[in-house]
Amino acid sequence: MQANSAERQSFEAPNPVRVSSGLIHGLPEVEEASSEPTLFHGYYANCMEMNASVPTVLEYMNAHRDWFPRCAHPMAVEPLSTNGYALTIGQFGAFGYEVEPKIGLELLPQDHCIYHIQTISIPNYEFQGYSVDFQATMLFTESEPQQTRIDWELNLEVAIHFPRFIHALPKSLVRSTGDRLLNQVVREVSRRLTRKVQQDFHTSIGLPMPKKGRH
Repeated sequence: MQANSAERQSFEAPNPVRVSSGLIHGLPEVEEASSEPTLFHGYYANCMEMNASVPTVLEYMNAHRDWFPRCAHPMAVEPLSTNGYALTIGQFGAFGYEVEPKIGLELLPQDHCIYHIQTISIPNYEFQGYSVDFQATMLFTESEPQQTRIDWELNLEVAIHFPRFIHALPKSLVRSTGDRLLNQVVREVSRRLTRKVQQDFHTSIGLPMPKKGRH
């Protein structure tokens, strides 16, 4: 799932939404959004390992106000509540349409070694032409003595009110490009966040990283 020449994204230097119809010959510059959103959906699952007991890892996870902003960088994190954050993911787009998604996420208190993460609203945030439904779970189990396995699943739905010029393109092209870009963004963010959390956790307790960490 590599980006083609019509796609580009940047997690380092996000920019505001910019809309241009210049890639479609003969169409006027139109910036109004369509009233009907286009839906994209993805299901993702993976795991990561920690060289410590489940209680030790859970204690670290519960202190997410400390490690999450640090590990999420270069994504911008703004605390909204004790367990809630506004997360600016970065800039990405295709066909001359670019967006800098910002979503509210809440990490619910763990129950029987299971965390749930869900979408929450961001106070005073002006609608930017898209909505995100983020529903994730993380299950913590002891894979072997002093070894914790974290299995995570994510159901993600994105609804985008594209500018009208996008609807001049074949629906199949818009759909396939959007699905591919969504998968690429989730893959890159999850890999980077997994690596940073593993490094941060093991550094904090003075233990080496797992030999074969999965992403």
